[in-house]
Amino acid sequence: MLEKAEEILKKYTLCDRCLGRQFALLGYGLNNMERGSAIKTLLLMKADLLINEGDQRGVDLLKTLGSKGLSDSARATLRKRKGETVKKGECYICEGKFELLDELTEKTIERLKEYEFRSFLIGIDLPREVEEREDELKAEFKVEYGENLRNEFSREIGKRISKKLSKKVDYKTPDLVVLINPFENRIEVQSNPLFIGGRYRKLKRGIPQTKWLCSKCMGRGCERCNWTGKMYPESIQELIAKPVLDLTLGKEAVLHAAGREDIDVLMLGDGRPFVIEVKEPKKRFLDLEELTERINEYAKGKVEVLNLRFVDRKTVREIKKSESAEKIYRAVVKFNREITDEEIEALEKTLNGAKITQRTPTRVLHRRADKIREKYIYETKIKKLMPDMLEFRIRSEGGLYIKELIDGDGGRTRPSVADIIGVEGKVEKLDVLKVVKNLGGL
Repeated sequence: MLEKAEEILKKYTLCDRCLGRQFALLGYGLNNMERGSAIKTLLLMKADLLINEGDQRGVDLLKTLGSKGLSDSARATLRKRKGETVKKGECYICEGKFELLDELTEKTIERLKEYEFRSFLIGIDLPREVEEREDELKAEFKVEYGENLRNEFSREIGKRISKKLSKKVDYKTPDLVVLINPFENRIEVQSNPLFIGGRYRKLKRGIPQTKWLCSKCMGRGCERCNWTGKMYPESIQELIAKPVLDLTLGKEAVLHAAGREDIDVLMLGDGRPFVIEVKEPKKRFLDLEELTERINEYAKGKVEVLNLRFVDRKTVREIKKSESAEKIYRAVVKFNREITDEEIEALEKTLNGAKITQRTPTRVLHRRADKIREKYIYETKIKKLMPDMLEFRIRSEGGLYIKELIDGDGGRTRPSVADIIGVEGKVEKLDVLKVVKNLGGL
């Protein structure tokens, strides 16, 4: 090892860290500065011993350590032993940037003052030529026990920040990722998304789940949308997102929900599971009771949220996979004639436990792929409200198109109420009463 270190220093000027890093996997409880310093100290002692023996190689080694090894002790020994001096060089790999560790740490901490966070991760951005220099050195001298420059910068700055701020380094799901380029003195902070889950109840009809861009101008603004860029003035996502963004100072909030209801459909009961994803938040330490109050006050009875809690991206994945979760619907249907008790009995008998084959409804073909889906109805209860009006309570697999179950959609849904009793019906009111499954703990 000492011979290899000596050969490296004969050709390249290296600071203690950059020399020690070439042997980083040897020894525990040491940092690379200590490794590099120890190696240079041993080489200095070897040089002094050679000088005592009258060997010129000792003088040459001292000169190497003083100039290319950047060793003050070697230069002092050379002056005392031979009255000679050598000029100190600059580290071939890091160009002296490791001397700026404390400065970079303080600058980073200053940048982090505007963020609330519990965990962080340091990423290092290096010029290509710097990495290539170290790679070439390792290849030339067949370095087997080293680590790379990027890792050392990341670790050393991370340790300092963690100690000063009492924050933990998290390699999997950090709140913040700090990207530092030590060679350009550049620091970038990336705040990872904040996820807040809960359930929402939609209490007013005529509100889409997400912002619906104007189909004519696609959000740019035109006469048709009164220059708003939207088909509808508000959405569930916007009603929830505004108070969330006000408190988190995030840049954007995206709603993920367990399925969706039509614009004219209410979501009642204990609500639909959802997660609001806040992008680039600056504030994370939220009082969720206060947030609940703010959202419900802002929504003014149109939407209500409940049971808010902090979740993670895994919950979003669970919700996205759960559109087929069991749901209970209530549909009030008006028919073009009176419905008999026998027909009600026939409907309940046919629909209970039925497998419904649905081709993508005509009304959503513009935004959904035209394909055939199979959904199951677990239970159907029918109540007569008027001679020509029935209330259906349907417990089914999520994703069943209820309106098409009633009217048949020109044969695209089978069986349908229209098929079974041969009568035309129109859904006057449709509500989702319950999303049965507990999704992601929500």
